[in-house]
Amino acid sequence: MILLTFFLFLMAPPTWAETYVVGPNAHLQNIGDVPWETLAPGDTVVIHWRPEPYYEKWVICRRGTKAQPIVVRGVMNEKGDRPVIDGRNATTREVLDYWNGPRGVIKIGGANVPEDTMPAHIVVENLEIRSGRPPYSFMGRNGVEKYANNSAAIFVEKGEHITVRNCVLRDCGNGFFCASQSSNVLVEGCSIFDNGIEGRIYEHNNYTEANGIVFQYNHFGPLRDGCRGNNLKDRSVGTVIRYNWIEDGNRQLDLVDSDHTELIENPAYRATFVYGNVLVEGDGEGNRQMVHYGGDSRKMDQYRKGTLYFYNNTVVSTRKDRTTLFRLSTNDESCEMFNNIIYTTEPGASLSLSNEAGLLNLKNNWIKSGWVAGFDALTGKVVDLGTLGGDDPGFVNVGAQNFELKADSPGIDAGVNLPPEVQAHVVAREYFKHQKSRQRLVRQQVDLGAFEFQNVD
Repeated sequence: MILLTFFLFLMAPPTWAETYVVGPNAHLQNIGDVPWETLAPGDTVVIHWRPEPYYEKWVICRRGTKAQPIVVRGVMNEKGDRPVIDGRNATTREVLDYWNGPRGVIKIGGANVPEDTMPAHIVVENLEIRSGRPPYSFMGRNGVEKYANNSAAIFVEKGEHITVRNCVLRDCGNGFFCASQSSNVLVEGCSIFDNGIEGRIYEHNNYTEANGIVFQYNHFGPLRDGCRGNNLKDRSVGTVIRYNWIEDGNRQLDLVDSDHTELIENPAYRATFVYGNVLVEGDGEGNRQMVHYGGDSRKMDQYRKGTLYFYNNTVVSTRKDRTTLFRLSTNDESCEMFNNIIYTTEPGASLSLSNEAGLLNLKNNWIKSGWVAGFDALTGKVVDLGTLGGDDPGFVNVGAQNFELKADSPGIDAGVNLPPEVQAHVVAREYFKHQKSRQRLVRQQVDLGAFEFQNVD
């Protein structure tokens, strides 16, 4: 019986993963020629750069595996330009049938054809995806349709183990959007900018709600002119934001509440980790608050009611008026803030650390001298456990946005060791312009801020 089973195994035809190549000189000329409805574990869709964009959109509603993910990969030209997927007047493969077409240029999850399933182990990389917003339209299952205000370059309706890597997401309502049935999401090495809807506060460069999400090595740039949304808005469980460059927006970070019980009751909902990032506030940006943590639904029983761990970040404001670093929504929210550099080009008195509520514990940060706990009376507390200060943090060149440290910076070797509650989130890397990272080389004691001093001697 054993020999017979072994013989039948040898005789069984192997299952090979397929590679579908799209491009000017490829067998498949259009993205719609790819059989998206039958993709299987290990299949790869390769989309080559061409001078003109691909005016096409589609859904991915299939399951890969950890060992054999389904990969959609752009092939850049010799200049590093990504293939462009443009939502304007985009067409859809006729056999595909999926709802919420107006919500995204590329959608993951939620379809009739292919048969609906929970997508898993999907990778999208090396693409520029753009122009999914009003007043643009596309050809969908109902004929010509207009994009919704909250359309996204990539819209994850649901999915497990979703990776978006080295993509440019721009000129949409939201750049990247994932809904609450998403889990284990990774967004890395992307450029996300130029999104939003004029005059509205509801669309953002990033808007996510997932059970487990990590942002790393991304460049979050300004929103479209006249758009009032936030840069990175998140309602997730287990949020980790590390080694990113986040510039402008109504707020750089808006970390607020979920309204889904299964997420709110997850213990990881109560801890959020933000470290190794560069946060830049430009003059004239909408909200003087840079980081909001807690909730915005006014249903306070749903608020995060936990701890924001904010460490080894470099924060720079060039506002001509006041800057406020944190808004903690209620006194049930707290922030542990250490090993950061907080610098304003205006005098230190233009900087407040807290808007009103919550507990903010400071330890071993360099903050421009003259800062205040709050511009108005606080209902919460700001507890200073030891702060460094002065007028100059020792950046290489503020005007050129080079926030690495000079040899005489007071931030060198000035950090404290990580407390036990963040040992799973050590500062091992640092952001490298742009959309890259490099190893953080600590020589003696960790330096303050997002960058370790680069000793070139």
